[in-house]
Amino acid sequence: MNDLQTIPDVQADVQADLSGAGPQAEAEWWRNGVIYQVYPRSFADADGDGIGDLPGIRARLPYLRDLGVDAVWLSPFYASPQADAGYDVSDYRRVDPMFGDLADAAGLIEDAHELGLRVIVDLVPNHCSDQHEWFTRAVRDGAGSAARQRFHFRPGRGAHGELPPNDWESIFGGPAWTRVDDGEWYLHLFAPEQPDFNWEHRAVHDEFRSILRFWLDLGVDGFRVDVAHGLVKAAGLPDIGSADQLTLLGSQPMPFFDQDGVHEIYRDWRRVLGEYAGDRILVAEAWTPTLERAAQYVRPDEMHQAFNFSYLCTDWDAAALRDIVDVTLDAMGAVGAPPTWVLSNHDVTRHATRFANSPGSGIQMTTPGDREVGLRRARAATLLMFALPGSAYVYQGEELGLPDVTDLPDEVRADPSFHRDNGQDGFRDGCRVPLPWSGAEAPYGFGPEGGASWLPQPAEWADLSVEAQTGVEGSTLELYRAAIAVRRQQPALGAGDSVEWLDAPEGVLAFRRTPRAGDPVVVIANTSGDHVRMSLPGRLLLGSSDVVVDGADVVLAPDSTTWWTS
Repeated sequence: MNDLQTIPDVQADVQADLSGAGPQAEAEWWRNGVIYQVYPRSFADADGDGIGDLPGIRARLPYLRDLGVDAVWLSPFYASPQADAGYDVSDYRRVDPMFGDLADAAGLIEDAHELGLRVIVDLVPNHCSDQHEWFTRAVRDGAGSAARQRFHFRPGRGAHGELPPNDWESIFGGPAWTRVDDGEWYLHLFAPEQPDFNWEHRAVHDEFRSILRFWLDLGVDGFRVDVAHGLVKAAGLPDIGSADQLTLLGSQPMPFFDQDGVHEIYRDWRRVLGEYAGDRILVAEAWTPTLERAAQYVRPDEMHQAFNFSYLCTDWDAAALRDIVDVTLDAMGAVGAPPTWVLSNHDVTRHATRFANSPGSGIQMTTPGDREVGLRRARAATLLMFALPGSAYVYQGEELGLPDVTDLPDEVRADPSFHRDNGQDGFRDGCRVPLPWSGAEAPYGFGPEGGASWLPQPAEWADLSVEAQTGVEGSTLELYRAAIAVRRQQPALGAGDSVEWLDAPEGVLAFRRTPRAGDPVVVIANTSGDHVRMSLPGRLLLGSSDVVVDGADVVLAPDSTTWWTS
C-alpha cells in the first residue's frame, strides 16, 4: 500500500464540547429523537439498599444530558409486589417505596425538563397485579359479581370444571389460567400474579383515561405502552388448537394478541394527549406478525411510534439488514409514521453478547460468545442504527459496551419465567445487572461504597465503568457521545424517511442520506469478518473502528461502520 493513513475510530471532526449539543427543541421531536431506556432498579441506587431508585436516577440526569439523548424512558416504578419486576402493578398512581415516592417522581420530571430532557413512563394496561384492589375485590365478591366483569373470569371445562376454560398458554409457560377457591378460573397471559383486564368493560377504559391524565398532569411527556397488542381478546376466547403456541407468536395472528379492537383504545388515548400542551407521545410495544401490522398502531390518529422488534431480531448480516430496513421504511412510510430502531432492551440479551454468538442464535442466550467480536459488531451496529431515518432507542449500559452476564447463580435470578416449568429460558436477568459508574470494586458507584447490588456485577466491569471510559479516545462511551452529537449536527442523519442504496461488495451495506439542505452523508457497514477495500467515499465523519486510507481507497476493518461526507 502507498500513502497509508490510519484514522482513529472516533474521528476528531466533532465539536469538542459534546454536551453543548443539547436535546432537540423542535416540534415532533419524536420523529428522529434518541430515547434512552432506564431500568430503575439497575440504574443508580441513592439510599444504599442495593436497588436503584428515583433519587438515584435524578442525580444521574446530567450524565444523560451530556450523552446527548432527547428523552428518558423509565421502566415501571409503580407500587407493585414485584412478581415481574414492576410489570405487576397494584396502584398506578403511587410510586413503590423501593423507588421513592410521588415527590421523587415529580422532582425527577422537573429536573429532567430543566436539563432539556423529556420523560416517558411505562404504562401497563393489559394486566395488573393480583394485589390490585380491583382484583382482590373480584376474588372476594365471587362468581357472577360485578367486580369480576373487569377481568376474564370463566367456569372451567371438564365434568367438575377442573380444566382451564381454553387451551391458551402463558407467555411465561404453563396454562394462561389459574383457578380460584370458588372454582372459577381467571386469565393471565403472563404470570398468575398478573390477571388480564377485560377491555370490553367500560370501567377499564375510564380508569386508564384517568391514569393517563394523572401522569400527564404531573408533567410526563409520554407513555411506552406495555403489551400494546394484547388488550383485546377474540370474542368467545376460542381455542388455538396448537400444542406449541409460543413458537407461533410473532408469525401469525393469535386470538389473544393483535386484535383489531385495540386500535379504538389508542385513538381514544391520542385524544386525551391532545388535551395537553407540548408534544406528548404514545409508544407501542407491539409484537405483530408483520411490520405492516405494526404500522397500524401508528396511523395518524393512534400512537406516535412502535418498537421495531423485527430490526432488533435481525442478525449482523448486510443482506438481512438491507431487507429489514426496506420493509420498515415501506411499512411506516405508508402511514406517515417515523421508523424506530433498537438493538437492546430489558427483555433481550444485550446486542454485544448476541452478536458475539453465531447468527440465528435468537434474542435470548446463555453463552458469552467471543467478547471481542461481539463488542466490535455492537459498536458497528450502533453507528448503523444512528444513521437510519427515524428515532433510535438506547438501553442503559449499551453505551458502555456492557455484555450480558450469562453466569448468574440460579438463586439470585428474579425473572419469573426462569422459575416456571415449560417456560422460556428465563434469562432476562443477564441484561438487568446494575450499571458500573466508577471505582475498582463492586458496586462500582451504583450505590454507596461497600454496598450491595440486587444482582452481582462481574469483576471485569471495573474497566467498563462510566469513569473508566470518560475522555478515553476510542472507548464505547465516547463513540456514543460522538455519534449522537454528529447525528444532531448533520441534517442528513436521523431526519427524513428514506435511504439511497449504493453498490457495495458482498457483506457490505452502503447507502447515502441526502438532506433537504446541507451535505449528504454516506454510510458504509462492513458486516463481514474481512478487511474490504473500496473507493474513498469522501471525508470521514466517524468510524466504529480504525480506518485505513490508501490513496484513493479506503480499507474497511472487519465488522465496522463509517460515516462519510463531502
